[in-house]
Amino acid sequence: MEDVYLSILKQYWGYDGFRGIQRDIIESIGNGRDTLGLMPTGGGKSITFQVPALSREGLCIVVTPLIALMKDQVRHLRERGIKAAAVYSGLSREEIIVALENCIFGNYKFLYVSPERLATDIFQAKVRHMPVSFLTVDEAHCISQWGYDFRPSYTRIADIRRILPDIPILALTATATPEVVEDIQRQLGFRERNVFRMSFERKNLAYIVRHTEDKFGELVHILRSTEGSAIVYTRSRRNTREAAERLIEAGFTATYYHAGLDHADKDARQQAWQAGQARIMVATNAFGMGIDKPDVRLVAHLDLPDSIEAYFQEAGRAGRDGLPAYAVLLYQKFDRTRLMKRIPDTFPAKDSIREVYEHLCYYYQMAMGDGYNVTREFDLNEFCRNFKHFPVQADSALRLLERAGYIEYTEEQENASRLHVLLRKDELYRIHELPSQQETLLQWVLRSYGGLFSDYVFIDERRIATLSGIPLEEVYFGLLSLSRARILHYIPRKRTPYITFRTKRIEADRLVFPPAIYDERKKSFEERIEAILHYAEEMDFCRSKVLLHYFGEKDAPDCGVCDVCRQKARRTTGKSLTDEQIAASIMQILGDGQEHLLTEFVLPAIPRERTALILHRLIEEETVRLHDGILSLPPSGSPQP
Repeated sequence: MEDVYLSILKQYWGYDGFRGIQRDIIESIGNGRDTLGLMPTGGGKSITFQVPALSREGLCIVVTPLIALMKDQVRHLRERGIKAAAVYSGLSREEIIVALENCIFGNYKFLYVSPERLATDIFQAKVRHMPVSFLTVDEAHCISQWGYDFRPSYTRIADIRRILPDIPILALTATATPEVVEDIQRQLGFRERNVFRMSFERKNLAYIVRHTEDKFGELVHILRSTEGSAIVYTRSRRNTREAAERLIEAGFTATYYHAGLDHADKDARQQAWQAGQARIMVATNAFGMGIDKPDVRLVAHLDLPDSIEAYFQEAGRAGRDGLPAYAVLLYQKFDRTRLMKRIPDTFPAKDSIREVYEHLCYYYQMAMGDGYNVTREFDLNEFCRNFKHFPVQADSALRLLERAGYIEYTEEQENASRLHVLLRKDELYRIHELPSQQETLLQWVLRSYGGLFSDYVFIDERRIATLSGIPLEEVYFGLLSLSRARILHYIPRKRTPYITFRTKRIEADRLVFPPAIYDERKKSFEERIEAILHYAEEMDFCRSKVLLHYFGEKDAPDCGVCDVCRQKARRTTGKSLTDEQIAASIMQILGDGQEHLLTEFVLPAIPRERTALILHRLIEEETVRLHDGILSLPPSGSPQP
């Protein structure tokens, strides 16, 4: 009997066989069973839903928060002749409708969609008519409130299960503790418990922690000691830019990436890095998920993430091609203080949250009993200036109010550009004094979009630039000029947070925060903070073993390649050597006639402490000379042992 799955794998991807638990997951979802797959980063998750989707009639809906992954996988699928579409923020309403209707009528095999889109009326109306084969949920840990990256939008997946009750679901994640594994299945309404687990061990990845007071200097040293592409993670947007600039000054090619950049800028920077034009990408945690670059040799962290899960996922982006790679965490003592401060920043006191709620109502002049389902644009910085709040704590308070059901807080939702022609058609045709490029631009806008004379219409400047041949930047400034001339009104795209009140305004002291929303989540957050600090400060246990134990793998072996394992190996090797053998090695090295700094003098496989003791003895005996911190052999004729 023909192996359908293997023939699909061979036809579209050119592989002769499946890896790890890929086959088990494919057969499980292929048989219509709700399935949870736990696979490490680089384990080939996409194959587990793409192959069974191609073996069945209908459309596979893939829910993922990763726009980069959507674009990348849709492009790869189309290159293989497979019909695929994606719906995400930044698309115009017309583009979204076209994509959804193509999935109803166009024999499409894949629809990638962000979790926020699941709740929209247009998606829920269209999905009822789609021939859906099964639903895939990527980054499934996001649905669990016990997960490190809980996203309320993921809870909307349950709505799709109610609309399509007979459709099986495949959940995939690279980071889940045993508690989160159980919660994912409960939240997604699994008909039966069904988990396939692949070891998270990465034998080619060396986990290293460097304790240093000069993080940037250590980073430069590491980059000069390694080759290939690198990702450097830091916590703040400002630090990404500053670190990239300093790396460029140090002679490296580098760029930076964070969530505040617009889509075009993100794409350009990502492509430059993927193409090797920039060796180093300095980024916040907004970068990396869904990025398919297998030859990253180094992932370095200038700042500690606030969980083992976040660190493991980010570090796991190194060495996805199976070749040796390094995950380096740079740590200094003050990092503990900084990390512990995130606890009150993320979970402000309940009275502080109540105060933020009350000030939010004042901000919108919301009367008691009013506000139900009212949506307003929200400027966090202005709010904090007006009411003397710190932005980080205020942002956390708003998120806790959202989880408690009082508001919906949509951070930086991107609105597409809008345009409305202010003149009548006959007035427009009588205009002759416009510069030629503006006239050409106006003609292309009118050809590309209808309804511009009667109302605002969503537009895409990139599409206009492609059609007209006018550079994107000149399209933008041309539309601004036409707007200033009162020929049309142009509202450029912008990133705007929104607040929606989910209940009528009540007195602040009546706000309730159930234990599952506040106390239990705060305790879980504190435990995750302590876990990553333990990992950074631990010097006696294998790094890989510590990470795997956290994810429930209790009997993992020592990796042999992390800094702790290597240090143990050096101690073991060093013990087998006599002091005379070590002294002879020192003399042989110094015999090259080169300068050797005392602070940098290291013997392979010999602990620094033992080397220092023997050097001290040799210096006292005048067998070795120390001058201005430089070691050398004494001049000929000096005393010898």
